[in-house]
Amino acid sequence: MKDLKLIIDNYLPLRDVVFITLREAILKGEIEPGERLMEISLAEKLGVSRTPIREAIRKLELEGLVIMTPRKGAVVAEITLKDLRDVLEVRKNLEKMAVELACQKATEEDIMELKQSHQKFIENMSNPDLTELAEADVRFHDVIYRITDNKRLIQILNNLREQMYRYRLEYIKDEKQRSILVHEHAQIIQAIENKDITKAKEFSENHINNQEKTIAAKLTS
Repeated sequence: MKDLKLIIDNYLPLRDVVFITLREAILKGEIEPGERLMEISLAEKLGVSRTPIREAIRKLELEGLVIMTPRKGAVVAEITLKDLRDVLEVRKNLEKMAVELACQKATEEDIMELKQSHQKFIENMSNPDLTELAEADVRFHDVIYRITDNKRLIQILNNLREQMYRYRLEYIKDEKQRSILVHEHAQIIQAIENKDITKAKEFSENHINNQEKTIAAKLTS
């Protein structure tokens, strides 16, 4: 484990600051898969008590980033092919529902917002901080979710998004895939703007299938 420093945010309670710090360290690979999260050691490194560490670990477990194991306690979860396929299988079907609803409900203002979020992703293409690019990708899909105006669907997709984050980060590490993402996003926008449900669902499915193939190839190489 590399040296850790709290990601300070004066507007957040300490437990959230600790959670964000540990989460980012895991996503960036600073805390590696299979590594134990020792409460005492982490508390000393971050200069906090064990209570916010314990609370953060519980939240990380809910996100699937940490698993509890016999005799070892909290361990950073491995990235597995089975988990990848399980998550993407669910996401694929929910995203198809989301773009169908977006086709039906999108206004001109919604399309403009979608295009703006797409442009923000393009602007972050060469950003060395991959978490910024990943967040730009998240924001693009968040606009689609908001357009659906379906609170339950948005809630489920938001919960799934946390479990997807590590896979999303793995995907965009491959620079060749970023231009493909841009093209796929543009296709989805065009289909929603044209209110073409069939094409929107097709493009959305292809978008996720391509992610699965790329990440699966990495995991099995």
